[in-house]
Amino acid sequence: MDKKSSTRKGPEFCSLRYGLALIMHFSNFTMITQRVSLSIAIIAMVNSTQQHGLPNTSTEGPLADTLNNPSRSMKEFNTGGMAWTGQFTIWAKWAPPLERSKLTSIAGSGAAFGSFIILCVGGLISQALGWPFIFYIFGGIGCVCCLLWFTVIYDDPVHHPCISVREKEYIVSSLAQQSSSPRRSVPIKAMVRCLPLWAIFTGFFSHFWLCTIIITYLPTYISSVLHVNIRDSGVLSSLPFIAASSCTILGGQLADFLLSRNLLRLITVRKLFSSLGLLLPSLCAVALPFVASSYVTTIILLILIPGTSNLCDSGFIINTLDVAPRYASFLMGISRGFGLIAGIISSTATGFLISQDSVSGWRNVFFLSAAVNMFGMLFYITFGQVEIQDWAKEKTLTRL
Repeated sequence: MDKKSSTRKGPEFCSLRYGLALIMHFSNFTMITQRVSLSIAIIAMVNSTQQHGLPNTSTEGPLADTLNNPSRSMKEFNTGGMAWTGQFTIWAKWAPPLERSKLTSIAGSGAAFGSFIILCVGGLISQALGWPFIFYIFGGIGCVCCLLWFTVIYDDPVHHPCISVREKEYIVSSLAQQSSSPRRSVPIKAMVRCLPLWAIFTGFFSHFWLCTIIITYLPTYISSVLHVNIRDSGVLSSLPFIAASSCTILGGQLADFLLSRNLLRLITVRKLFSSLGLLLPSLCAVALPFVASSYVTTIILLILIPGTSNLCDSGFIINTLDVAPRYASFLMGISRGFGLIAGIISSTATGFLISQDSVSGWRNVFFLSAAVNMFGMLFYITFGQVEIQDWAKEKTLTRL
């Protein structure tokens, strides 16, 4: 009876662990808004010094130039990588297995939500109040997040002074089978030979391949295929980000609901959401060339691609917390490295293909992206696991 009560599920939305998720959400929000704010403010500063109608003056506004530069957009899409990977060190000790999807999705959705907000209001703030206020507003939010981070977030629940006894016991007991001793060295050789890790890396590569294309080439595709200039519309350009943020949170809630009700096993949930996050955007991408004549349908599909793609956040993206929680942060960094490589290759390939022929080039881009996603999905379904790997377990010394 005592054992059962000690492992009883703690409170959720009023709990400290969900408070940590919200702080990380706004931290990710702050990082992306500050990065995009810099891009918008630079263009605004340049334009403010060229008010005499010089030929190289931008007439489309700061948001236009920000979205018109694919290399800059890709950097913004991949921003916060170090901070995001560092957060997994905290979740390895704070997130109960049945709540990992919810907690990490709440935290991670801050980046997409921040992109939505800054693209909506960044240009307006620059034009109405002046470009310095972009830094004042979002820099002030960053200072608040920094203060909350240093005062509220601790390495583990055991040493947190404000956590309730019930929540502490729940988290500690749920992670009882997980090693808590500090790691001594990184088993690189064992990691290289681990197929479940390569399944995660392949998933990241496939996921970032298509997402980077959509984020970086969205305005180019609309203007070249539909012959519509959406660069002046911050709201329209930001819709994919709010779709991504919403799907991230909803996917996390659904994944942990299926786990908590014992409707699906953990491995099934991870593979299901990974498959949906790679299959659905592939179908949307393949359909794009066939609906190019419809502006509304094209916009809907372009919004659905990053939205449905973020269902992977409840799949292979957090799978490192399952298979190797001791090395989750390190492996997340490696995974995002594969994603960054995919983004570089896909952006380069896209630029080359559409420069040859716009119509057939875009069709080949989307077909190639779908093929990459299908390979990642099949590889993860085949080799993905959720059991803690032997090399990630705590080594116990036996006495002679």
